[in-house]
Amino acid sequence: MPGTYDVIVVGVGGMGSAACYQLAKRGVRVLGLEKFEIGHAMGSSHGLTRILRLAYFQGEAYVPLVQRARELWLETGRITGEPLFYEVGALDIGHQGSGVVEDGLAASEKHGLAHELLDRRTIEERYPAFTLDASHIGLYQPQSGFVASERAILAHVTLALYHGAEIHGCEPMLDWEPTANGGVKVTSDRGVYEAGRLILSPGAWIGDFAPGLKASTEVVRQTLGWFSPVRPTLFDMARFPVFTLEASEGHFYGFPLWQHPGFKLGSPHFSGEPYDPHLPDRQPSVQQRDLLRACLAKHIPAADGDLLGLKACMYTMTPDEHFIIDTLPGFEQVIVASPCSGHGYKFASAIGEALAELAIAGHSRFDLGMFSLRRFA
Repeated sequence: MPGTYDVIVVGVGGMGSAACYQLAKRGVRVLGLEKFEIGHAMGSSHGLTRILRLAYFQGEAYVPLVQRARELWLETGRITGEPLFYEVGALDIGHQGSGVVEDGLAASEKHGLAHELLDRRTIEERYPAFTLDASHIGLYQPQSGFVASERAILAHVTLALYHGAEIHGCEPMLDWEPTANGGVKVTSDRGVYEAGRLILSPGAWIGDFAPGLKASTEVVRQTLGWFSPVRPTLFDMARFPVFTLEASEGHFYGFPLWQHPGFKLGSPHFSGEPYDPHLPDRQPSVQQRDLLRACLAKHIPAADGDLLGLKACMYTMTPDEHFIIDTLPGFEQVIVASPCSGHGYKFASAIGEALAELAIAGHSRFDLGMFSLRRFA
């Protein structure tokens, strides 16, 4: 007889681990299946940290979701006794008129978020690590910061297990099919399982299990770099925020020093290098490495020291760069929670909660309409 559960979660990364925890703590019999080891570096959640910004220039409709995510990151950190969210502030730097700062400002004003609009001179005086263009302006958000992304996945899995979840690492799902009673049967390389609901959160591998989504998704490679700071005191957590930076070379993002001797800088957002997630290696991009160097030399010279490390990760993109969180057409028992278009991790704690609500009640407290699959019809 196959193992029987209320919900099976496929993909125990950022979204899937949070969903397993939120389901288990509600008393749901949940099985999590992860293709790789728990906390692996083959997907989109590794690299130590992810930015959490409250004033969201990608769309002010995201703000309530990220506010709840912040609450949950703080709560989960208190439960585990190990902080997961670090409030160091966030600074979005863009060219005046580009919309980066203006859209974030509109979101701040609509939702009553603490914020400060800064001109180029003020940014450089307050944060002397930056050398900016004359047209640069910035939006500072004091309640923002970063999430310890790898640590958070392990925390969610730990709590899920504590509440009775069953988590299988190194067990890829091979296929799923609907059952006559309206549930699902999942076949892995080690067994067969049945459940009333299936949550698909496999990130870049979503097209393997929901072929209809392939036309609306593209996997691209991103590169993270760590560089020896020339003036490390300028990047101390007590005085340097997380940031995004719109530059001529692309849209970069970075962090204060934390858990690594190097200054972390992310390659241009959505740089568009198609990547096959089935490849066994994760080689960083030489072209993106050179763009990181160019950004440092021009805009952050105090961090333009020796290269300490490079890592590749994957973004799974939709055409409009918004998420997909919806039931699969024709299979209402299957919930899709991917892709997240390169900016989803900060929301993972709240998306896990939303997925649990969808699986249990068929609806969520959050307005998820903008993430519906119907927009691609």
